[in-house]
Amino acid sequence: MKSPLSSDFIIGFLGAGQLARMSALQAFRFGMQVAVFSDRTENEPVQFMTPHSVSGSFDDVDSMLEFAKMCDVITLENEFIDSEILKELRDKSGTPIYPSPESFTLIENKLIEKQTFEAAGIPVTPYLLIRNQNDLKTFGEKYGWPFILKSSKGGYDGYGNKTVHNPEDAMSAFVTLGGEAGHDILAEAFVDFTHELAVQVARNETGYMVYPCCETVQKNHICVAVKSPAPVSAHVREKAQELALMATEAIDGKGIFAFEFFLTTGGSLLLNESAPRPHNSGHYTIEACITSQFENHVRAVCGLPLGSSDMIKPAAAMINLLGTHNRPAVTEHAHTAISQTDGHLHSYGKITSKKGRKMAHYTLLGDDLEATYSRALQLTDGIEI
Repeated sequence: MKSPLSSDFIIGFLGAGQLARMSALQAFRFGMQVAVFSDRTENEPVQFMTPHSVSGSFDDVDSMLEFAKMCDVITLENEFIDSEILKELRDKSGTPIYPSPESFTLIENKLIEKQTFEAAGIPVTPYLLIRNQNDLKTFGEKYGWPFILKSSKGGYDGYGNKTVHNPEDAMSAFVTLGGEAGHDILAEAFVDFTHELAVQVARNETGYMVYPCCETVQKNHICVAVKSPAPVSAHVREKAQELALMATEAIDGKGIFAFEFFLTTGGSLLLNESAPRPHNSGHYTIEACITSQFENHVRAVCGLPLGSSDMIKPAAAMINLLGTHNRPAVTEHAHTAISQTDGHLHSYGKITSKKGRKMAHYTLLGDDLEATYSRALQLTDGIEI
C-alpha cells in the first residue's frame, strides 16, 4: 500500500452517510482523497464532498468492483453488508478492507456477535435464536415478559426491534420481523439496569486507544444524548474500557469499534451490542478528545500511529438533533447554541429532514457534567430542522 500521506492516496467508504462524512473530513486533513460507495437512491452527505462517488448494491460485488479498484484502502460506515461479499470484493479488487472480512465475520449479525464475545469470556445479555412459537414461549417463561425481539442483521435506531409482552404479541412481532420468511430473529431478555454505557476503541498494528466510558441516554430505542465521562464509579468506567478492549482483541479488530453495555442494578456490566465503525456515542470526541473517533478511524485503517483519546475538558454533553419537520433541511433557532464558547453544532448535510431522523448533533464542553448536560438540553430545546 502506498503512503497514506501521499496526495494520490484514496480512502474508500462503503456507505455515504454522516459517519463516513465525519471520517472523510479527517481524511481530507491528512491530504487524502476520498471515495464513497452508496447503496441509496437519494444523494447522501459524502457524495457532495468528492468526485469519487459510485452507487450500486451492497449485494453485488461487480457493482462495487470499479469503486474498490480506485481505492488504496476501504473501510465501513455500516454493517449492513455480508462478510462473504467483503471477502470477494477484497480478493477480486486486491484492495485491503478494514475491519477485515475475517473480523467482520465474527460480529456480522447479532447472534454470531454474542457467541463470539461469550467465547471470549465477556458477559452478554441473555439471548436465544427463535425458530418457532414454542421458542418464544420458552424464552418468556425463563426470562420473563416483556422481552425484545431483534432482527439478527440490519436493525438500528429502533428499526428491526420489537418489545413483546405476551406469546401472541411475540408471534405477531416474529412474523413482522421476517421470522417465518427465514430471517434469523433473536430474543433478548430485558435487563434491569441503571445506566447504558458505551466505549470506543481504536486499534491497528501500531497499538490501541480506548476512549472514555460515556453514558448514552435512550428514548424509543434511539440515542438522544451522551454524557462523558459516564456518571458512574471510576471502577465501572475502567471495567467497561477493559471489556471493550477485550472484545476488540477477540475479533482482531483493525479500525474503530464501539461497544454498548448495560450496567445492571446489581452492579454488573453486560455487553449489549458492538459496531465495527464510528458510533453515535462517540460524536462528542470531535471536540472533547485530543483525537476524535473519526480521526482515529482514518489513522487505524490506514496504518498510521493512533492519537490520544484523552479528554481535553472534564465534561462533555452531546445532544442528537432529530428532524422536527418533513421538509427540505434547514436548521433554525440555533444561534444561541452556536454562540457558546464551548458549543459546537454539526449538521450532517442531509437534503431532506424527516421527523425523528438524525440530522445533526450539538456538543457542549464544560467543567461539571450535570451542569453541562443541563445547559446543552436548554440550548438545543428550541432548535428545529
